[in-house]
Amino acid sequence: MTLSEIRRSAIEPALLLLPARMTSPQAEVMLLAIGLQESRFTHRRQVKGPARSYWQAERGGGMVHGVLRHPLTRDIAVTVCDARDVQPVNEAVHVAIEHDDVLAAALARLLLWTDPFALPELGDEHGAWDLYLRTWRPGKPHRQTWDALYAQALAAVTA
Repeated sequence: MTLSEIRRSAIEPALLLLPARMTSPQAEVMLLAIGLQESRFTHRRQVKGPARSYWQAERGGGMVHGVLRHPLTRDIAVTVCDARDVQPVNEAVHVAIEHDDVLAAALARLLLWTDPFALPELGDEHGAWDLYLRTWRPGKPHRQTWDALYAQALAAVTA
């Protein structure tokens, strides 16, 4: 799936489910860069692991359990789940995000929203990497791939 298809079919509809203040080019770049880093937008289920969606969320991790419980995101997460006809509980959300890219993108954006810092400026791949580490907390981060993937995401949003 191309990045323009991901934007059109998952990210744009997801952002429409969220408050307008959560929509920005910086948010779109982060969602694309993290999706590229986590799954290259080819795997909705982690190879040899429990994570699901293009953003590779685990049931007990930040993108599912975290946003359903965080005071800044829980009410919005419930509203998004209702809009997508998914019960707002860990197991149901975790199962749904494997095939519901809109739900997954919305939850990924909500996870970014829980970070206390502003989104990095466009082109700040180091700040974007730091945000990714703080929010996704990858078990085996691959810094060597980030800059090129971030550049692809940036080009897709700013082209």
